[in-house]
Amino acid sequence: MTKPSACLAGVLAAGACGVAFSAAAAGSCHLNSDKGAIQHVIYVQFDNTHFLRDNPNVASDLEQMPHLLDFIKGNGTLLANDHTILISHTAGGFLSSFTGVYPDRHGQIVSNSNVRISPTGTFSFPSSFGYWTDPVVATTTIPNMVGPDGTNIPAPWVAFTRAGCDFGAVGGANIVLENTGTGASGDITKVFGTGSPQWNEANTAATRVKASADFVGLAVHCGQGSANCATGVDDVLPAEPGGYAGFKALFGAQTINPLLTGHDASVPLTDLAGNPITDPSGNPGFPGFDGLLAPVSLAYTAAMQEKGIPVTFTYISDAHDNHVTHLAMGPGDPAYVVQLKAYDDAFAAFFARLAAHGIDQSNTLFVFTVDEGDHFVGVQKAGCDGVNTPCVYGPNELGEVSSNIDTLVTHQFPALAAKFLGSGAPNAFTVHGDDAPTFYLAKVGTGALAQTDPDTRQFERSMAGITNLNPYTGATDRLLLRMADQTVMKTLHMYTAGDPARNPTFVFFANDDYFITDFPASTCESCINPAFAWNHGDDQQQIATTWVGYVGPGVRSDGVRSDVWSDHTDLRPTILTLVGLKDDYQHDGRAIIEAMKDGAVPQTLRAHRAALLALGIAYKQLNAPFGLFGQSALRISTAALASGNGSSDVTYTTYQNLVSSWTTRRDTLASQIKSMLSGAEFGGQALDERQAAALTIQAAALVAEAGLFAATVPAP
Repeated sequence: MTKPSACLAGVLAAGACGVAFSAAAAGSCHLNSDKGAIQHVIYVQFDNTHFLRDNPNVASDLEQMPHLLDFIKGNGTLLANDHTILISHTAGGFLSSFTGVYPDRHGQIVSNSNVRISPTGTFSFPSSFGYWTDPVVATTTIPNMVGPDGTNIPAPWVAFTRAGCDFGAVGGANIVLENTGTGASGDITKVFGTGSPQWNEANTAATRVKASADFVGLAVHCGQGSANCATGVDDVLPAEPGGYAGFKALFGAQTINPLLTGHDASVPLTDLAGNPITDPSGNPGFPGFDGLLAPVSLAYTAAMQEKGIPVTFTYISDAHDNHVTHLAMGPGDPAYVVQLKAYDDAFAAFFARLAAHGIDQSNTLFVFTVDEGDHFVGVQKAGCDGVNTPCVYGPNELGEVSSNIDTLVTHQFPALAAKFLGSGAPNAFTVHGDDAPTFYLAKVGTGALAQTDPDTRQFERSMAGITNLNPYTGATDRLLLRMADQTVMKTLHMYTAGDPARNPTFVFFANDDYFITDFPASTCESCINPAFAWNHGDDQQQIATTWVGYVGPGVRSDGVRSDVWSDHTDLRPTILTLVGLKDDYQHDGRAIIEAMKDGAVPQTLRAHRAALLALGIAYKQLNAPFGLFGQSALRISTAALASGNGSSDVTYTTYQNLVSSWTTRRDTLASQIKSMLSGAEFGGQALDERQAAALTIQAAALVAEAGLFAATVPAP
């Protein structure tokens, strides 16, 4: 449906086009897209949703959501060769997508929680999820969202609110309140203040659960003077470049629901299936992040758009897990199929509702993507397609293989266990449990072990040979796929200079059927865990590969494309290029002009399109964690860490020095290329094609140099 001219002007009487827009919000939002065609931005990011099939006989997640898939394919471009960051989990995937920078620049190098090593060699486990300005732990001023210089990084809503556009958040990592903490650094204390009614509600045991429904998970960050935030609180970003005074925000359903429903907060919003949105206790408001299923999230998104909040960023909880039994499901499982059908119905209702209010692909930039790829762990069912013939999983046919790393080390490497396990051991270690666990090694009473400490190197060599019994196959599996210490973590953008205490000693990319952990201590050595069957964060291509769909003014209608290589950091510059806004910092990603019509991009991009494409393609393979350079470095690192015998570490030293020197060269080249791309995308700078060609050649040469050497390195 084409939006009527009155809607285009944003001058609506109550009920015109079926919605009463906020006049202040509609009139003051200045998106600067080509010909002013984009008036809304609707960004939707799924948790663990696949374009490709996990079972060749069972339609993929998106294939079972045809209203969404056909909307993208029929009106825009779906990039099927998108990629995650390392390590990719919900927090890290969202935050790199939101900001356009890799984890070394936003601080969440491991998620969904961090591990920090204290100066005395003990471990703490802070969550990755905290509001944008939260400290990493209550006892420090180091931000959770920390940049390389130790400061709080810029917030993703600022480019929009400075343009006068209200920015609505439905879930999404760290752009909403994440907790009801009433301590000095708790979200409620920081936003509402000690002794406020909100603080009292969250600080009282009888109302603490209700406080989560009232204040967590939803936010509206407003442009200056917006009527939508007339009752809001100060939107405080003390470290924002250029300052951020005079902006207001709404946090939580207690103030957002009345804006959307026209009633007080006791009246819940209705989801797209006709159900009141409440938490598990029946409180109106935020249902919990697990409860942000498509009918719920899209109802909040539609309601925000209809009330004059033209930019919305939305999280949709995964469809892989049964949100009633809290057990994982496999492809074609009847409950999985039903859940995807509910998601598809929600998208059908969502698009119809938006169109009825004059919000459609003619005036709205739609972006759909996913935080991470993942690997199904279970029996591949034959003779079923899920829709016509259900896939039924019996006992021990579905679930990741849980592996207790303490038990494995004790049984396979007793000498190592004597050094690291038990109250009398001189060292200690822990892991961030994962199919790509990060290891943290410390000397008791002293702090983190050095990368070249003999005990560190003994540990790494041992891990290269660790095995486990696969309960599905009965075979003994070697667990190692790849391994990297801090030298190559820097290559892969997994090392933060802003808070070195949270840097792992090394990361172990494992066989993706396994989940390796030391918590709880009762975890079995090798058993099937039916609660989780979708592993992610690892280095395998099926985990690395994701998708992104663009629809709207300025977007090409190319259907599905697999020839364009992109990753999470490219979302931000692509969106801002299309809407004509810019950030106060330089992105790690590039604008994917392959998905844009020529007239929708700045003249500086049109005039040198071929040179920019060649430069951008070479840049991604040079700088992205899953680019060719990063993957070559990881292969070399694996051989380096596995090498040596305790008395000689020549190979390790040689390989790591080589990768370190390449990374230094890479960083210099990447910085030059980023400046050139950013200047053309957002600075109005004409491209020097001769310089661009020289940088393209240098990037390709360094990628090739690393690749040729990696090909000579034997598998450990």
